Amino acid sequence: MTSTFRTLTVPLDAETFPGGLPSFLVRDDVLCWTRREAGLVGFGEIARFTATGPERFLEADIWWRHLVLEADIEDAVDCPGTGPVAFGSFAFSKVSAHESRLLVPEIVVGLRDGQAWLTQLTLDDGELTEAGARAALDRWLGTTSVNTGTDGSTGANTDCAEVDDPLPGAAQAGGAVVRPLPLAAGATLHTGSLSEEDWMAAVAAGVEEIRTGALEKLVLARDVVATVPTGVKAAAVLRELSARYRECWTYGVDGLVGATPEMLIQVEGRTAQARVLAGTLDRRDADGKAGSPMEFAERVLAGSEKQRHEHDIAIQSLTTQLAPFSEAMNAHSEPFILELPNVWHLASDVKAELAEVEGHVPTCLALINALHPTAAVCGTPTTVAGALIRKLEHLDRGPYAGPVGWLDAAGNGEWGIALRGAVIESPQTVRLYAGCGVVDGSVPETELAETWAKFRPMLESLGISS
Repeated sequence: MTSTFRTLTVPLDAETFPGGLPSFLVRDDVLCWTRREAGLVGFGEIARFTATGPERFLEADIWWRHLVLEADIEDAVDCPGTGPVAFGSFAFSKVSAHESRLLVPEIVVGLRDGQAWLTQLTLDDGELTEAGARAALDRWLGTTSVNTGTDGSTGANTDCAEVDDPLPGAAQAGGAVVRPLPLAAGATLHTGSLSEEDWMAAVAAGVEEIRTGALEKLVLARDVVATVPTGVKAAAVLRELSARYRECWTYGVDGLVGATPEMLIQVEGRTAQARVLAGTLDRRDADGKAGSPMEFAERVLAGSEKQRHEHDIAIQSLTTQLAPFSEAMNAHSEPFILELPNVWHLASDVKAELAEVEGHVPTCLALINALHPTAAVCGTPTTVAGALIRKLEHLDRGPYAGPVGWLDAAGNGEWGIALRGAVIESPQTVRLYAGCGVVDGSVPETELAETWAKFRPMLESLGISS
């Protein structure tokens, strides 16, 4: 007989861990979705779903809905992210060999609007109790300084667990060190699929295709591989990202780590929201320029016809795909400047009230199936841009630029686009990804420099450069 999926959610005292959820990032196998001090952190794994191909989102949606359909849910908190929760990461491309995945943890700690909670999830038949949930959390934390409001803390060791080869296959980096950088002791940095010269040639080829009228915009990515002999510590990387990039969503799922500034879709009840970015400026470019740094960003980003055109394409892509699921929608009439430690972006927030489709409000994954890939990470038209990406990049993006986030049984969820991130491929190697929007007028050397600005969050968090 199949065991029933059961969950127990109990309140925690948020004041007992004043550092917020980043204070729980003490294991390299942690599941993570945090912004500022709030979000979700998960430990362990009781179930997993994997899929590849064009139906990966819908197949995952069916699996999750089937799992939670008859779940026994005891929830004393009852807010988005309580009860049954799964973390997920999906491949960018429908033709990728990389397995998209949903992971159901054993333990989840959540924090939202000052309310904290603890959820235990199980497929076993044993009784779930508050004392048992707290004991399970303590086991996962091991010796930790995090006080969850039970009987006090027990001391910390923030490097207590290493990733157990989360994504098999160590990087086979080709090429020499790509750029003079202040490297951590013993660290090396190598080109990935394409050298800098070859990637710039790909950008130039993309511009030529755009000028033929075949497409309006193309997003091209590149990869570099870092080798860190002292070891890649996922928990330390996540803590660094969450501290440095508080306005981004820091994510960690099965060896995929990063801090994305872009929200693909956030669903709470019948309200869906997205944050669209297109148009980027390295903050170091403001050095020595007239006026304040923000005035420089306004002048170069908001005042640029190229940047505004690229942004308009991205907004149109999202709103067109979201419209069939919405009964009302609004977006900023003018994009705003999003200020991050490494770059400025042109950004727009979109909000929609979801309509019932065939008697049901669409789920997060159903929306993702319709929205992904957006022009912000692929180009437009999508089909033409996707084919050109495969031709020019010589790269399987894997989970890079794919959806990453979480969902609950009530249909709530948050899914960002896996940007400013990397895949830990072995205990000592990590593959970093960055991409740029290419339009008519793009200059390959400028786009290359933009990728280095976008690599910076991961390089700094790895201790490789500053």
